[in-house]
Amino acid sequence: MKKLPEITMAFWIMKICATTLGETAGDLFSMTLNIGYALSSLILVGFFIVTLQLQLYAIKYKPLLYWSVILATSTAGTTMSDFMDRTLGLGYATGSLILITLLIATFVAWKKTEKSVSVNDINTFRGETFYWIAILFSNTLGTALGDFLADNSGLGFLGGALLIGSLLLLIILAHYFVKVSEVLLFWLAFVLTRPFGATFGDLLTKPLEKGGLNFGTIGSSTILFTILMVLITVAIIKNNRIEKQKLIIGK
Repeated sequence: MKKLPEITMAFWIMKICATTLGETAGDLFSMTLNIGYALSSLILVGFFIVTLQLQLYAIKYKPLLYWSVILATSTAGTTMSDFMDRTLGLGYATGSLILITLLIATFVAWKKTEKSVSVNDINTFRGETFYWIAILFSNTLGTALGDFLADNSGLGFLGGALLIGSLLLLIILAHYFVKVSEVLLFWLAFVLTRPFGATFGDLLTKPLEKGGLNFGTIGSSTILFTILMVLITVAIIKNNRIEKQKLIIGK
């Protein structure tokens, strides 16, 4: 049975919201609560593993469960990236290169074993596993790229968000006006929404003197969590309506 959501505008809005929340919540654990990157990574990766297992063994699409896994990959990705870049001292550029290599390797292995990396062709346990591994690496990569743009590129938080937003706009235009692989466009957009969320998260949390809006990690996480839960509730209502229609048609 279909266990993944339809790729609509609502999907991308929820994706950006979830990944931005992942950035602010990850910083809340590692920095505001002073747990540290290593311990935060273990806690959040553990949360990811638990939610992933529930998702993999579910028999149908459940919006709350699906977006819980997305949020888990975002929060885990944030602390994993910070652990690589700061605790291990690899830096944003080296960390990003390692993550790009891991992501490409995942796609190669996925393509070789499942013959397709399209989300519309996922109908096996193994295929869905590759899907979530790719999402984890892409979200971790996005954090590293977002922090690189914000801290090392000279663009700042707003400039980094505008750059990634412009690239996402080009992908949307390519979708409608250029004959390009839809699979390629999807995964490019999926990767880029993470650094967009990372830079947007920094814009929300950082103090005014550093170019942010000074909501802090707690305030920003609360706002984003509320918005995401409203969107998930709408998705649940819509999904339940579709399920009821299927039952009526089946009868």
